[in-house]
Amino acid sequence: MAPEPGFSDRRAWAAEALGTALLVLAIVLAVGLSVAAGSPLADALPGPGARFLAVGVLVAPFVAVLATSPLGRASGAHLNPAVTLAFWIGGRLGARDLTGYIAAQLVGGLAGAAAGRALLPRAAWDSIGGTVTHPAVPALAAFGLEAGMTAVLVIVILSFSASERLARLTPLAIVPVLTAIIWLGSPWTGASINPARSEGPALAFGDFSDLWLYLAAPSAAGLAVGLAWRVTRTPLRALLRDT
Repeated sequence: MAPEPGFSDRRAWAAEALGTALLVLAIVLAVGLSVAAGSPLADALPGPGARFLAVGVLVAPFVAVLATSPLGRASGAHLNPAVTLAFWIGGRLGARDLTGYIAAQLVGGLAGAAAGRALLPRAAWDSIGGTVTHPAVPALAAFGLEAGMTAVLVIVILSFSASERLARLTPLAIVPVLTAIIWLGSPWTGASINPARSEGPALAFGDFSDLWLYLAAPSAAGLAVGLAWRVTRTPLRALLRDT
């Protein structure tokens, strides 16, 4: 999940765009299956908590599969501008790739949402509001929740990917974390934790009322965690080199 510096390759950007499109499509379909009115699975589940848990159980392993696939290995499988910002400010991604990755993710987010809209029945698409994320709490609280959940995810990714011994376990490590975030955070904010995940459905459904929050909060968290990681890790690396 963590590319090293030098991923200045348009093939990597294309892989990131396709990977993000598949991620957003998976989210749209998982929400349609687990939450949409008239879905047999949604009707069989006992309530909203179980439905949000089902979304997490469906989406999180798919992210891990994407990360370990050739597509994911081609780009490092960020699939999220917040993760890309963390790697950039942490010194693990160049400025050129910062632009390329985020542009690819935003294009992929819209493509995935558009594909979900085409595949879902119109009634299902409308009943889930195109999976557009809106907070159920005041904006400041929602900002804090989105930033906090994103920070947890980014910390896990950085912690595992920075270790030679643990790097290959990064996709596996994020499965329970992402499942829990989707399950517990969805009732409050929709648990976006990803600007591209919110941007794509907002454009496809034509609903931009709270989009700023889902662009700003995860991005701020990615930058803050990445900067903190760089500041705290640099002295440690220097100490290890000198001993």
